[in-house]
Amino acid sequence: MSANNAFHIAVLAGDGIGPEVMAPAIEVLRKIETKSGLSFRFTEAPAGANHYLATGKSMPDTTIKLCEEADAILLGACGLPSVRYPDNTEIAPQIELRFIFDLYAGVRPARLIPGVPSPIVGADQRGIDLVVIRESTEGLFASMGKGVVTHEEARETMVITRKTSERLFEFSFRLAERRKARGKPGALACVDKANVFKAFAFFRGIFDEIAKRHPEVKTDRLYVDACSAMLVKRPWDFDVMVMENMFGDIVSDITASLIGGLGMAPSADIGDKYAVFQPCHGTAPDIMGQGKANPTGMILSAAMMLDWLADKHGVEGAAEAGETIERAVDKVYAGGLKPMEFGGSNGTADITKAVLAAL
Repeated sequence: MSANNAFHIAVLAGDGIGPEVMAPAIEVLRKIETKSGLSFRFTEAPAGANHYLATGKSMPDTTIKLCEEADAILLGACGLPSVRYPDNTEIAPQIELRFIFDLYAGVRPARLIPGVPSPIVGADQRGIDLVVIRESTEGLFASMGKGVVTHEEARETMVITRKTSERLFEFSFRLAERRKARGKPGALACVDKANVFKAFAFFRGIFDEIAKRHPEVKTDRLYVDACSAMLVKRPWDFDVMVMENMFGDIVSDITASLIGGLGMAPSADIGDKYAVFQPCHGTAPDIMGQGKANPTGMILSAAMMLDWLADKHGVEGAAEAGETIERAVDKVYAGGLKPMEFGGSNGTADITKAVLAAL
């Protein structure tokens, strides 16, 4: 574990373009080392579809042990569409790690970076800066691998517990408070379907209980369908949103599409003790090995990791280092950097080189 400003990072590069975007993130962190007084020790370990093909397991026990001992976990994209478990589900270490380490808070920021195109008219003037918090261990995903399928029907079960919901909402309120201290609105919306399902009414009721402990945070309650419609009209009206696992899975992809796509979107899965940081995008085997992958989401995930390490260990320099990375990314995009998914010519190497130079 960490000693002063030294951190041990478990690196699970994954499949497809996972290793291609992980390498730039490590380069950026190495550059940060030279400027911040922080020190990193990176230990690589296997996980993903390729490891499953070779061994029959998505991750070896040694990988799980490494993750348990490390200060934080950096995870590249995992899974390949052509590789499946016998029940036809994808190999997904990223989901398995959430259950293994009780990573109940999935944090999915969506911030429109200067110079990045958004499909929302007016977003370049109004800005987008919001966070989706997705419960990551239960909800509909609690049924993963446990569903019952017969010739006539298939059944999956949604689970929402008081213990996890209370921790999730406390985490969400604390995040809203921290954002308010940094000049953001500091508002929190509970997104659910409480008008139809008793489970979501239960979820909302717990939210209301926790809200009483945080009177300084402005709160709202929205149905997921109305929330989705509002997001694609006026995303700048949102600050922090918290929701059940499946809703969060869908809504976080919507919000990523508002800020340039999944290649621009970082994420974290956080528990009381452990945390995993990874880009929102998949393994993109269609562009693997071509130098086209956009490493921005992975680089910004590394910045999120530094902010979390700062909060967890009281190392102010780590938070400053994370902000330094974000400013460097902003600078290169504002300066005209244009990844291939935006119709530009800048691939993995160009983006990496530009961010390193901006640092």
